[in-house]
Amino acid sequence: MHNILITEAGAAPTENIIKSFKECPKQEKIIGTGREPLSLIHSNAFRKYKIPHPLESNYKTALLRLLKLERPKLAIFQNDVEVVVASKFRKEIEETETKLFMSRHEVLENCLDKYKSYKIWEEAGLKVPRSVLINTEDDLALAFKKLGNEEGEIWIRATVGAGGKGALPTNNYEFAKLWIDRLNGWGKFMAAELLTSRSVTWLSIWYEGELVVAQTRRRKNWNFGNRTLSGVTGITGAAETYSDDTVNQVAIDTILAMDKRPHGVYGVDMTYDHQQFPNPTEINNRFFTTVHFFTKAGLNMPKIYKDIILYNEFPSLPKKINPLEDGLIWVRDMDREPLLTTEEKIMKHIIEIK
Repeated sequence: MHNILITEAGAAPTENIIKSFKECPKQEKIIGTGREPLSLIHSNAFRKYKIPHPLESNYKTALLRLLKLERPKLAIFQNDVEVVVASKFRKEIEETETKLFMSRHEVLENCLDKYKSYKIWEEAGLKVPRSVLINTEDDLALAFKKLGNEEGEIWIRATVGAGGKGALPTNNYEFAKLWIDRLNGWGKFMAAELLTSRSVTWLSIWYEGELVVAQTRRRKNWNFGNRTLSGVTGITGAAETYSDDTVNQVAIDTILAMDKRPHGVYGVDMTYDHQQFPNPTEINNRFFTTVHFFTKAGLNMPKIYKDIILYNEFPSLPKKINPLEDGLIWVRDMDREPLLTTEEKIMKHIIEIK
C-alpha cells in the first residue's frame, strides 16, 4: 500500500480530497500535515503531523525529514504559498522517492501573484479587467481616475492570498488609503475595474501538455458573504455544474498563456464583466474546496490525479470537458453535511408566500 502526503490536513479543501480518496478502489494511507493542532485533529488522515509554516526557516528541514520517515509515493500541496515554497526544492523532495505532479516553478510563481498573472494575460491579448499595482498613494489615485466606474468604484485586493484577501470595493480614496495602510498593503495590493458578482471556476488536470479532464462550476453564493466588506469569503455556499463554450475557451487560453505545456492542476477563476463575458482573475494550482462535489456527482478528480502518477492509469471519460451533467447543485454550510441536489428538487420542498 502506497502512502500519500497531503498538506493543510483538517482544512476543508484537503479533507474533501481525502474523502474522494476514500471512495477509490485502491486505498492508500493518507499522511496529513498542518500547522494548527485544532484543525489537524479533525482530519481523516491516517497519521497527522504538525510542521512549520512554509515561510518559516525550518520548514524545508522538517518536510524532508517527514518525507524520509513516511516514504510517501506522492506529495500534494494544498496551500498556494506552500506550493511555491516546496517547488523551490522539488529536486530534494523527489530524491526521497516522493513524486510530484505540478507545473514548472516559474509558472507556479506567476500564478501565485495575481498582478503578474494579469500582466501575462494582458500581453497575450486576453480580455481581463484593467488593473494597477498599488505601490504608492499616487498609484491609488491613478487607479480611481483610470479604473473607476460611473459611481467611481474600483476593486482592491492583495496580489497574493486566497479567500478574497484584502478585497474591497470602494469609491472612497481616503477609505482605500486607510485600508491599505491598515493591512500594510503598499506594493502588495492591486486595483482593478469592478466587475459583476457572477463568477465561475474551470477546474482541470493536465499531463505533459495534454488536457486530461476539466469541469466547470458556477458559484451561486458565498457563505458568510454578508460579514465582509467585499461580499467575498472564499467559502462557496452553493455551486452548480455548468457548461459554456466561451468559458471553456477562455479557461484554456488563460492556462496556455501562462504555461505552454501544462502539467498538474489548474483551477481558473473567472468573473463576468458587465458585458457578461468571463474575465480570468487567477489560477490556483491546487484542488478547490468543493472538489468532493464533483466526486459525489460522479467525477472523482483527486482519484484521476493520483492514479496517473502512482499507477500510470488515465481515465476513460465520455468527454474531457464537462463530463458531468449541468444543473447539479452542491449546497454547503457550517455544521451541516453538504447536499447534492438540483433546482427542481429544491423547489419541490419550498413553499413561497408573497
